Amino acid sequence: MAFSRAASLALAALLLAFPFLSDSFTAYQLGLYLLYGMVAQGIALCWGRAGFLPLGQALFFGIGAYLAGAALKAGVGWALLVPAFAVACLVPALLAGLVGALVFNRQIGSGPYFSLITLALSMLGFQLANSLNGVTGGFNGMTGIPGLPGIDTYETLYFVIVGALIVSTLLLAHVMRAPFGQLLIAVRENEERLQFFGFRTSMLKAAAFAISGGVAGLAGALYAPHQGIVTPQAVGFLLSAELVIWTAVGGRFGLIGPVVGAVLIGFMAAGLRDTFRYWEVAVALVFIAVVLRLPGGIGGLFPSVLRLFAGEAELGKSGIAPHPLAERGHRSAPDLRFDAVGVSMGPVNILNGLDFAISRTGIHCIIGPNGAGKTSALNVLTGRLPLATGDISWRGASLANTRPYIAARSGIGRKFQVPSIFPELTVSQNIEIAVWANRLSAREMFSMQPYAWTTEMLTELRQRFPSLTEGEKSAGSLSVGQRQMLDFSMTLLAEPDLVLLDEPCAGLSAEETRQMIEAIAAIAAETQATFIIIEHDMQVVERLSDHVLVMHQGALLANGTMTEIRANPDVKRVYAGGTK
Repeated sequence: MAFSRAASLALAALLLAFPFLSDSFTAYQLGLYLLYGMVAQGIALCWGRAGFLPLGQALFFGIGAYLAGAALKAGVGWALLVPAFAVACLVPALLAGLVGALVFNRQIGSGPYFSLITLALSMLGFQLANSLNGVTGGFNGMTGIPGLPGIDTYETLYFVIVGALIVSTLLLAHVMRAPFGQLLIAVRENEERLQFFGFRTSMLKAAAFAISGGVAGLAGALYAPHQGIVTPQAVGFLLSAELVIWTAVGGRFGLIGPVVGAVLIGFMAAGLRDTFRYWEVAVALVFIAVVLRLPGGIGGLFPSVLRLFAGEAELGKSGIAPHPLAERGHRSAPDLRFDAVGVSMGPVNILNGLDFAISRTGIHCIIGPNGAGKTSALNVLTGRLPLATGDISWRGASLANTRPYIAARSGIGRKFQVPSIFPELTVSQNIEIAVWANRLSAREMFSMQPYAWTTEMLTELRQRFPSLTEGEKSAGSLSVGQRQMLDFSMTLLAEPDLVLLDEPCAGLSAEETRQMIEAIAAIAAETQATFIIIEHDMQVVERLSDHVLVMHQGALLANGTMTEIRANPDVKRVYAGGTK
C-alpha cells in the first residue's frame, strides 16, 4: 500500500515537473491529451470494470465544454464560475445516469443496445450543436472563449488540468476500490446472479455511467478555456470513437492506461500529421494490432505496475478490523402459494395450472421426472420466467412477473442447478458480495467498512467447507464440488427466509454429498428458514425432506411425507428415482 502511494506521488510529480523539462507548447499539447485521458478513464470504468461500452462519451465532454464556455464568455468571476463548472459536471452526469437507467432497466444483456443508443445520442448532439446557432455558434462553434480568470492558458492552466486529473484519478480509484467497484465487476462477470442477491444492477450500471459522464463534463469544462473554442466536433462521434481507441490502446482495466493511451496516440498523431500523408491509417493499424495482440492494452504489458493504479479492492481492505453483523431474529412463518400457475414458451406449456401451498417451516423437496417443470416453478417464482396465468404470492404479496432483485429483497434466496458464481473474483470477494446482499446501503457502497463485515453463519460455513477459507483463490479455479459449496454458502449468507436449492448435490462425490446433506439439515434447524429443494437423488430426499411434492407434466401430482409418496400409485406409475 505504501509503495502504491509512493508510485502515485512519483507519477503526479513527474506530470507537474513536465513544463520545466520541456517547452510550454508541448506542455500545452500534453494538457489537451490529459483532458482526453480523463474522459477515457470514465470509459474504462464502464467498459473495463462493468462490461458495457459507451460509444458516445464525447457528448458529455462537449456539453461540459459548451456550458463552461458560455459561463466564461459571460465574464463571471470565480464566485459564479465555480458553481458554473459544477453545473458543467452535474448536467452530463444526470443525463448519463438518466440514459443508463432507461436503457439498462430494459433487461439483462442490454449492452449492445446501450452502445448503439449512446452512438445515436452523440450523432444527435452533433446535429443539434450544428443547428443551434444562437446557443452553440453552429458550424463555426462557440468562439472567443476567454481563459480562466487569473490563469494563463499557455503557462499555468496546465497545472489546473493536472490537478483535475489527479482528483478524477483519486475519485475513480476510490470508486473502484469500494464495494461499488467490486459490484461492477460482479455485473460484468454474472449480472443475473447479482440480481438474485437483491442488487438492482440497472441502477449500478446507470450510476457508473453517471460518474463517467460527470468526469467527462469536468474535462470538457477545462477544454473550453484551454482551446478558446468549442465546435460541434467536441460532441460528435469521431471524438467518441477516438476516445474508445485511446482507452483500448492504453488499457481499459485500469486508470493510468487510458491516460497513457490518449497521450501516446495524441503525440503520435500530432507527429505524423504533418510528415506522413496517411497518418490516420498508421493510428488505425496501431489500434488493430493492440486489439488483436494485447486485449488488455499497453497496461497489460505491465500488470504489476497497473495494479498500483487499477483501484483493486484489496488495496482498500488492509487495516480494517472485522465487524460482526447482528444475526437474524425470529423468522415469521412462510406463506407461499401457487394458484393455477401457467407458464408457456411459444406453443409449449411448461406449467399447467400448478397449485400448491407451503405454510410451515422445514425442508420441502420437489421431485419428479425430467421435464416435469420443477426448475420452471422456481424460475417463475423468482422472476426468471414470465407468468402466463394464475398467481404466485409470498406472505400475502403477489410475485406475479416479479424481477429477481425484488424476489431477493422479499427474503427469497436462490441457488441454481449449475453453480452460479463470479469466476474472475476471488473466493473472499464472492463471499463479501453475499454478505452485502440486502444489507448494503447506497452510502456504504462507497465506504471501505463493509469489507470488514462478517457473520456467525460465515464462520460455521467455513468450518463445514474448508475450500471457503482459500480466500485469495480465484473462484473460477475451484472444482465443481467446491463451486457448488461456494454457491450454496453464498445463498445462505444473504440470510433469506425462503431458500431455493436446485439440485445442491449435483456433481458432488459421495463424501461431498454427505457434507452437503449435513450442512443443509443443521442450518435449516438452526435458522428456522424454509427450504425448497429440487433433487433427483433419493438419498438426499429421504434424509432431508419434511414434506415432498411430486410434479408431472407441469402440475402437482402428489404431496405428503416420503412414506405417503412411496405408497402413492400415481407416483409409482410416472416416477422412479436413484441414489449415488
